[in-house]
Amino acid sequence: MEYYLDGKEMKDLTAAHEHISRTLGFPAHYGKNLDALYDCVCDLDDALIVIRNTDAMFENLGQKANDIIGVLDDAANEGFIELEIE
Repeated sequence: MEYYLDGKEMKDLTAAHEHISRTLGFPAHYGKNLDALYDCVCDLDDALIVIRNTDAMFENLGQKANDIIGVLDDAANEGFIELEIE
């Protein structure tokens, strides 16, 4: 399944986690932190996550954008998901 994350929706860290959670269909108990992000992403089946508008993501989140992408990249490197950054 393909999921599209939009950096323009990530106005701040709270909005970023809400957008990610909603887009990826995370459970209501999602902890909205990097550890919870990794755990939930690793539970996705056959997922391709595409991140669009990364310029806006970096502008809005700064280093936190790197942190989120790093978690997704770790999950991709471990074979849980596929990741594309546009």
